[in-house]
Formats: sequence, structure tokens, C-alpha cells
Amino acid sequence: MILLALLSASADQHEAAAPEVLFDGKTLEGWNVNEGEAKWWKVSGGAIEGGSLTEHVPHNTFCVSNKSYGDFELNLNFRITPVKGGINSGIQIRSQRIANHHEMIGYQADAAKNYWGKIYDESRRRKVISELLNPEALAKAVKPDGWNHYRIICEGPRIRMWLNDVSCADYIEKNPKIPLEGYIGLQVHGGGTLTVRFKDITVRELSSPEKR
Repeated sequence: MILLALLSASADQHEAAAPEVLFDGKTLEGWNVNEGEAKWWKVSGGAIEGGSLTEHVPHNTFCVSNKSYGDFELNLNFRITPVKGGINSGIQIRSQRIANHHEMIGYQADAAKNYWGKIYDESRRRKVISELLNPEALAKAVKPDGWNHYRIICEGPRIRMWLNDVSCADYIEKNPKIPLEGYIGLQVHGGGTLTVRFKDITVRELSSPEKR
């Protein structure tokens, strides 16, 4: 029995790597921004800050991880500071940049009025693809003008999300042609004047359920 327990513990440790810190709080090392969009991204006050409080952001812009991820657990804190219009942001997962374009394609953990806790399929199906699990609890947990926390777990075709510790999405992808791997992207939605700050960004890679 002891041997079995040790083997089980060893297997669990092998399946889940230690969390990787994706943002050092000082630089954008490990991240990339499209040419011509550097003006919208900087490090300020220990956070990655996108957008502007004084200038209109013309179109969606993304700060993207250099590394691609398949099965993982992502944790981060973010805060949206709106001034007028375009109060919107999101976190791309399992996504790709569209060549010669400012846009990304893939799943997005949305962050906006009427979209909190939902999975939006950016540039692909162009619609919300998940249902809120507990709308009332989520409405009480969201801090529109404060710091919010997303926890996102991707395992095989399944994506689960928690916003401020409230379970908000449990989605299973049924289209086998959609890739189950991609980059993490921090979004500032175009069309308004706002800033979005991201910090405490960590990712823990998981083994695929098929390999367990």
C-alpha cells in the first residue's frame, strides 16, 4: 500500500509541473507586441499595462507570450480602468496571431460588462461559446472598477474558468479541427479610451488527459 501511494504521488508530480512566472513585474521579457503597437504596452507599477487614458485605442491590440501552451492552469489578476467607451478586455488562450494583422484567433476569457466569465471565440466563430454556471454569484463577485482574478484550466478539449473564485465556465470543444494548443494573449479592445493592467501571471503546465 505504501509503495502504491508513493507511485501515485510520483505520478501526480510528473503530471503537473511547478508554476511558471510569466511576468517578472519589471519587463516585458517573454512577451511580444506587434510592430507599431509598442506605444500601447508598457510596464507600470509592477503590472503589464495596455491602452491609454488620454488617447483613443484604434483597434484590438495584444501582448502575447513567446511560448505556446497546450494543457495548463493559468492564474492572473487584472484591472480595467475605463474613461469613456470601449470598456473591454480579455485573455486569449490556445490562440494564434493572424499573419499580417493586429488580431488573434482563438478562445478568449472575456472581461467586460455582460461578458464577465464567458468564453468568446475571437476571430473564429466570433461569438460567446460558453454558458455562465452561476450568474447571480458571479455578478456579486465581479469588481468592475477593481482588481479581478481569473483562474483558467485547459485539459484536452475541456476549458474551465473561475472569476474571483466563482466557477463561471465549463466548456468542451466538440470540433476536432480546432487546435488544443496556442499562445496566451493579453487584450486591450479597440474603440475606446481605457487601460488594462495585468499582474501575478503564472502558468502551470499539465499533462494531457489522454496520456494519464
